[in-house]
Amino acid sequence: MRFGELPSWAMALSDSIHDAVLSCSIHVPTDLESCNGRRNELVSPFPSDLLWRQPLFDQLIANLYHPGEGICAHVDLMRFEDGIAIVSLESSCVMHFSQVEAEGGESSSSSSSANRKKIPVYLNPGSLILMSGEARYEWKHEINRNPGVQMWEGHELQQATRTSITLRKLRCVE
Repeated sequence: MRFGELPSWAMALSDSIHDAVLSCSIHVPTDLESCNGRRNELVSPFPSDLLWRQPLFDQLIANLYHPGEGICAHVDLMRFEDGIAIVSLESSCVMHFSQVEAEGGESSSSSSSANRKKIPVYLNPGSLILMSGEARYEWKHEINRNPGVQMWEGHELQQATRTSITLRKLRCVE
């Protein structure tokens, strides 16, 4: 775990994440008039106010997981600002997302059981997960690598050692 000035390789990773987000951002029309070239809106997988902050990240944690080891469902601590990046390395896995339950046992946006189900996301080695806004605060994420749980398209994934690198920014304490 590292706080403050990150090592040069982590700064290079942060710069690569910034560049990757910029390269997949697109301009889309915001109304019919814009089809004539009058108005466009930049759509990005990371909000621009987060993308241009300096530094983009100032906290890093690297975790090594052996086969069968994962991480329980959680929302990252509120001591970190919005905007979290996770790079998943070495072994494929399935990360599950589920809505945070509000007091009284209901999900934050609806009480139907359909909205509380787990949403699987397949991660190849090298996958980048970006979480901000609702995804950051209203959805838990987890990786359960117990035998028989890591399933994708009806097949159990072969597990190997997995490393994750999480980049975040600490909140300023006033």
